[in-house]
Amino acid sequence: MVDVQGTVADGFEPVRDAFAENFARRGERGAAVVLYREGEKVVDLWGGVRYADDPADGTAEDGAAEPWTRNTAQVVRSVTKGVAAAVPLLLHQRGQLDLDGRVGTYWPEFKANGKERVLVRHLLGHRTGIPVLDTPLTPDEAVDGTSGPRAVAAQRPVWEPGTDHGYHAQTYSWLMSELVRRVTGRTIGRWIAEEISGPLGLDLWLGLPAEQRARVGRIASVEAPAGPAAQGLRLRPKRSVTEAYQDPESLTRRAFAAITPLPDENDPAYLAAELPASGGVATADALARFYAALIGPLPSARTARAGGRLFAPATLTLARTEESAGPDRVLVVGTRFGLGYMLHGPASPLFGPGSFGHPGRGGSLAFADPGARIGFGYVTNGMQRGVTADPRAQALVRAVRTSLAAREG
Repeated sequence: MVDVQGTVADGFEPVRDAFAENFARRGERGAAVVLYREGEKVVDLWGGVRYADDPADGTAEDGAAEPWTRNTAQVVRSVTKGVAAAVPLLLHQRGQLDLDGRVGTYWPEFKANGKERVLVRHLLGHRTGIPVLDTPLTPDEAVDGTSGPRAVAAQRPVWEPGTDHGYHAQTYSWLMSELVRRVTGRTIGRWIAEEISGPLGLDLWLGLPAEQRARVGRIASVEAPAGPAAQGLRLRPKRSVTEAYQDPESLTRRAFAAITPLPDENDPAYLAAELPASGGVATADALARFYAALIGPLPSARTARAGGRLFAPATLTLARTEESAGPDRVLVVGTRFGLGYMLHGPASPLFGPGSFGHPGRGGSLAFADPGARIGFGYVTNGMQRGVTADPRAQALVRAVRTSLAAREG
């Protein structure tokens, strides 16, 4: 039995129960979940194990189990996309970026090979038509800061930009990072550190500093248990994501293989790289606090812009207004996106119809729901199969829903 640590406010005991059940029944390894409501933390739980990143960090022998602590941070894979999406939206809010402007206006080299009319909003809505690279990047090229932007600028779209959507699993990194660099003169990781993480006091990094490395849990793949605890939470289309991924010619396989071979996500070089598609490192508290700050003020944060919160009302509307919907050319199932954020739907169930956020492949999840006035963050180092709708994350979301319904009923 895993000893669950932390606290919940009165009425949120179902979240603690669900978190404990994740370890007992759903194959959890090491994890944390945090919930903010109306700017106040009401759930703060952690448990299980993290593993030493490197025996040289002085914390443990390689492979030796260490308990997860309140300060453990984790690579959160595509949850990073939701954090990164805030950057162009905030630049637009400040008058520095036109979401209806052409990407090539800011980044002239991008106009090559039929991409002259690609708009900034197409990038955020996964509509640019370049989820794949004809020549995949090596892990070293993926993190060098120049090969990725050069590759996506030269890539010919696989569909007419703006006419359809498909998840840009890896190429989102270089599209987003280079656009931000061209507009601001700063890397996207530096921008997040200076404009978001610093003012909000977040343990959230896109480009992990070396001195923070010892805090990071070591990612490992784990199998979800069979049976009712793991059933009924994934769509079953005619062709599953798993089947599509096994086809080397499919857009699914090619999109995730834009870096080949797949990088070691425990590698310090990967952790230090600024890959907004997948390389963010954060605590559950940082993610929940980030999303809470998008929709409302935090009592202890210096967020003077936008009336004490990050997103002004008009920007919040942009984030969660449907930009793309329907069958996803990469993920196979139907997906819904606002500007940079996944929206609530069968493929990416969040809290409810007004929610916006992003899951991470293998488990992690973070989102906000303005109607319920909540920010939610869940991180795990036990990576299970699946891109969205992880059973552990969904059990926690259901428990939050139960808790709020009881409090308001």
